[in-house]
Amino acid sequence: MANRWQSFRIALAVLALSLTPGGAQADNPIVQTRFTADPAPLVHDGVVYLYTGHDEDGATSFDMRDWRLYSSTDMVNWTDRGSPASLKTFPWAQQDNGAWAPQVIARDGKFYFYAPVRVAGRPDTVIAVAVADKPEGPFRDPIGKPLIPARNGAIDPTVAIDDDGQAYLYWGNPDIWYVKLNRDMTSTTGPIVKVDKPIDYQEGPWFYKRGPHYYMAYASTCCPEGIGYAMADKPTGPWVPKGPIMDPNAASTGNHPGIIDYKSHSYLFGFHYELNFALTPIHHERRSITLREFRYNPDGTIPRLPWWDDRGVEQIAPVDPYHWVEAETIAWTSRIGRDRDRPYRWAPGVTTDQGEDGRVHVTRIADRSFIKVGGVDFGRGAASFAASVARVRGRPTITLHLDRVDGPEVGTLAPKNDDSPAWRTETAAVTGATGVHDLFLVFNGGGEALFDFDRWQFRPAPGS
Repeated sequence: MANRWQSFRIALAVLALSLTPGGAQADNPIVQTRFTADPAPLVHDGVVYLYTGHDEDGATSFDMRDWRLYSSTDMVNWTDRGSPASLKTFPWAQQDNGAWAPQVIARDGKFYFYAPVRVAGRPDTVIAVAVADKPEGPFRDPIGKPLIPARNGAIDPTVAIDDDGQAYLYWGNPDIWYVKLNRDMTSTTGPIVKVDKPIDYQEGPWFYKRGPHYYMAYASTCCPEGIGYAMADKPTGPWVPKGPIMDPNAASTGNHPGIIDYKSHSYLFGFHYELNFALTPIHHERRSITLREFRYNPDGTIPRLPWWDDRGVEQIAPVDPYHWVEAETIAWTSRIGRDRDRPYRWAPGVTTDQGEDGRVHVTRIADRSFIKVGGVDFGRGAASFAASVARVRGRPTITLHLDRVDGPEVGTLAPKNDDSPAWRTETAAVTGATGVHDLFLVFNGGGEALFDFDRWQFRPAPGS
């Protein structure tokens, strides 16, 4: 009964969160179209690229076959960039499961992807490396074999480049190991070294340097796991424990931190199981990535933070709606409850897909579902709304609301019935859209696959 009440409470909170004004603030978890885990953020050219693990929808234990990528420039709206790598990237690896926690780093115009995989026909886990010319991939295997062999708890790689140009790769559960990487980032130099781990270290290390300090954040003291950290004066330690960043929570058996600075703000990524519990009271390995902003103490230490809540971080800058915005740019998505017996049950109403051309779009749009885009700046006013759509079935509509899913209505687009896969742009008049608001795109029409949706754009009123 307690678990059912917890599930109901979480689902109610999720729905309430999406139905009420959010201002320019993120919602947790930050991705709702898939289960995501093991966040690995990378800041590059003014964009945050978030590489994630991916729990399959039907997972009970760990069922992970590819990695996903999301990006943001405001920390509130996240754009699905598809799958930059999968187990198929490493043909020598076991293909049915094992795409565990990754990390990506940029060097010399290339992007290097490190992840644990299993060797085909064996239970061992190794660390693989792949390389790409762009953050979104596709990544390719440059060496055709493991970078780190099946020893020493070879999971959860984390990588950083020191000021002198030397790169270090750390990993490990339940111990922690490192090796130096050569300039090519795909080969090692020197021995694999086991370090004296912090007393509460368990797994999921996140290694980085900030100012004069070296940091090692990690999942601490299983199970459940919190997030702890240690600091050092050198990239190889010794690592001095500094206590918890976040205490463990009984509702979340695992943890995995990712920490970045972005546009003068500091952020901690992690995950919880709230969307899983919104669907079932049973604990499954279906995780959802979360986000919290924090400030370092004057001495460089990290403050102790409360457990994840439903509210995310403040938006850095509003969205410009007068340029094309990818439809898969989402702050929150769900369905509006209507079942009498379960009016508050959360369920995703749209999903995202990557076509053969690599293009990501919104698809399988269900009746009474919606997408929230946080903090859209309409300025002095919009006159029309344009959307790129395809495979339109029946007579669906996109109704545009401000601030809430049932907030002021500023326009409705009714795409023409045409099941062609070719993308086409359709438009509708807009009135009353001025200033900064959360934008809700509400989909109606009956059915579970109304149309495909690639991108949208508002057009300003004359003279604005």
